[in-house]
Amino acid sequence: MAPFYKYVTELLKLPFDQALFNKMEATNKEDLAKFDEKVEDAKQNMGETEVNEALLGKADYYAQIGDKERALTAYDDLLTKSITPGTRIDIVFTLVRIGFFYDDNDMVTANIEKLKELVEQGGDWDRRNRLKAYEGVYLMSIRDFKGAASQFIDTLSTFTSTEMMPYKDFVKYAVLTSLISMQRVDIKKKVLDAPEILEVISDIPYLEDYMTSLYNCNYAQFFRALADIERTHLRTSRFLHAHLRYYVREMRIVAYAQLLESYRSLTIGSMAQAFGVTEDYIDRDLYKFIAAGRLNCVIDRVNGVIETNRPDAKNAQYQTVIKQGDLLLNRVQKLSRVIDV
Repeated sequence: MAPFYKYVTELLKLPFDQALFNKMEATNKEDLAKFDEKVEDAKQNMGETEVNEALLGKADYYAQIGDKERALTAYDDLLTKSITPGTRIDIVFTLVRIGFFYDDNDMVTANIEKLKELVEQGGDWDRRNRLKAYEGVYLMSIRDFKGAASQFIDTLSTFTSTEMMPYKDFVKYAVLTSLISMQRVDIKKKVLDAPEILEVISDIPYLEDYMTSLYNCNYAQFFRALADIERTHLRTSRFLHAHLRYYVREMRIVAYAQLLESYRSLTIGSMAQAFGVTEDYIDRDLYKFIAAGRLNCVIDRVNGVIETNRPDAKNAQYQTVIKQGDLLLNRVQKLSRVIDV
């Protein structure tokens, strides 16, 4: 893995061990020479299919040792050749994984779109299913948690993309994205009662407490579980680490909104007790979300009371119609002036 070793030392500004690099480079050259022999043998004694298989093996080896540029060149050359639709799709799946590995979102986006086209043209059931898993991970990485949760839940019972991540990690991401994006009724039906999740949830640290405490309205336990989830799963995830603060903030809003929905008013003390925190913390935390329009309530600090003010759905719809009507009339007036001219 000489190319990857060089890449990591430059990226992280680590000390470079020239002797170790030379040793790894020599091993890589020996292995690549064997791949070249296979390619030449296939060209002389076998058919085009065997030649392409040997070239694919060499491209996979470049990817394995972290030589990104040579790997991409080798895969691109293969895509120009006469290969089966299945092999073509598998190569593009590999390009997506390389994009994930190097945090190259442009590369991931382009190849996800290419995968959709190829799968529509001739992808079998397994590759269609794998595309959903890959797209779910991509959507999660760009903070589209609702879209990611939909893809994850659809693929739970048929997951086969173990080359991308283990099944337990896939279940973990399905739960994390579902809790932040789904309604309470859907969480019960699609997450809490899903046999695929229940089968492995106890093997994933803190996830079961996190999931059940929110649904069962045990908010103090939920806050503790959220802290454990942040430390154990979010900070260590290559896909969610960048969204850590956003995710934790949004989950606090979900929990606050769920509690406030049950009351017209409640004391700051009782809410602080429910979440296992101090009254000052609740006051400061709620203030930020109320000011941003994320929670429909007001704080009466003098009397120590939180009063909810749920928006009237019909009135909101009426206001929306008025605003959209005004915009439409303005556009019609502009259009009439243009026509008159």
